[in-house]
Amino acid sequence: MSEIRFDSDGLIPGVVQDATTGQVLMVGYLSEESLALTEETGRVHFWSRSRNELWEKGATSGNYLNLVDIAVDCDGDALLIAARPEGPTCHTGEVTCFATDRQDQGFAQLERLWATIQDRIDSPTPESYTARLAAAGPDLTGRKLVEEATETLLAAKNHESGTGPPERVVEESADVVYHLLALLAERGISARAVMTELMGRAR
Repeated sequence: MSEIRFDSDGLIPGVVQDATTGQVLMVGYLSEESLALTEETGRVHFWSRSRNELWEKGATSGNYLNLVDIAVDCDGDALLIAARPEGPTCHTGEVTCFATDRQDQGFAQLERLWATIQDRIDSPTPESYTARLAAAGPDLTGRKLVEEATETLLAAKNHESGTGPPERVVEESADVVYHLLALLAERGISARAVMTELMGRAR
């Protein structure tokens, strides 16, 4: 609370983001009381400026916002609220109040995966597969990456021929992404550097 700067009406704007996909869902205003209720109950509460009262998102519709995390911006005058929505967030029935034709792909989850991989490398334990990969160096991690890429190709070919389910392509692709991130982390190369390179190619 000491970091937060409420405005003259005792409110602060909160941007709600889907904790899984990273999609922005809505913007609302919070008072000190609604913020405290949000943290206490685990469900996002706001202050309605039009009705001049507290309201719990989803209390009427059942489309609750389950709190994951709250971050305060550098000036202390805005909040970023990560939540897991139950149903559509917008009163129109859309997933987000900022509905577009773009479909989010859930890449925000890769941030958590990256953080987990780095944690396993920084604080290794005997039972951690990631720690064992990193300890063996790029030969093992790289070999596993090639193996998983080959298995992804085979799964895709099997799906093309009708002899394999799409789920197998998903599973093998997940292995490729994981081992690629593990290889980068083991080499001390940031995933951000790769994303920067990709964005440069997209121009």
